[in-house]
Amino acid sequence: MKPRDAVPAAHRTRAADVYDLLKRDIADFRLVPGDRFTEGEVSDRLGVSRTPVRQALFRLQQEGFVEVLFRAGWRVLPFDFKQFEQLYDLRMVLECEAVRRLCAAAPRIDRGALDALSDIWLVAPQARCQDMAQVGLWDEAFHCTLVSAAGNEEMARVHRDVTERIRIIRRLDFTQRPRVEATYEEHARILRAVQAQRADEACRLLTAHIASSQAEVRKITLHEVYLARQAHDEA
Repeated sequence: MKPRDAVPAAHRTRAADVYDLLKRDIADFRLVPGDRFTEGEVSDRLGVSRTPVRQALFRLQQEGFVEVLFRAGWRVLPFDFKQFEQLYDLRMVLECEAVRRLCAAAPRIDRGALDALSDIWLVAPQARCQDMAQVGLWDEAFHCTLVSAAGNEEMARVHRDVTERIRIIRRLDFTQRPRVEATYEEHARILRAVQAQRADEACRLLTAHIASSQAEVRKITLHEVYLARQAHDEA
């Protein structure tokens, strides 16, 4: 006999798909803080039953993205800027430690991953990508690669979790052209310091880079979030 709370494998897979789709809607600003919706609306839009929708929403609720409203469906939660500040602090600790390990040339370092980063970021200004959305994706990959290349899988796992949780707010950092150019310049300096095994310099540059992004996040207003959604819808 199955446990009472057991969920058929097909439903678990469908719930995971719904979870990914809803989380992408939030990250891409198709759903923004304050938006309300019902399980039935999501069910109809995605063409699935309410059971996987409910499971996905409960998972998003646990992660702090949505809340259930008494007899009124669901609501996308406002940004918790205090939590974002704490996550940025944790991200800084993890990435600085990873950079120190990279500069120490530990045996488990993935040099091939670092070379791949150089191919993207150590390019001439005229060869830089002008697609802000693409640069945003590469920026996230840059930081994740620095940590994963250091060779500690548990550190990389925690960092991926932090990255996932700040993705929605971080993407707003790439709605202004100057931030794209600054990202290229800052990533290049960090990579060169790592390649030269100058740990203190690399950590200083990385800390300043993350702090700069963090400062931009502090300026974000709900109006800018709605503008981001409009820009996404028009793209």
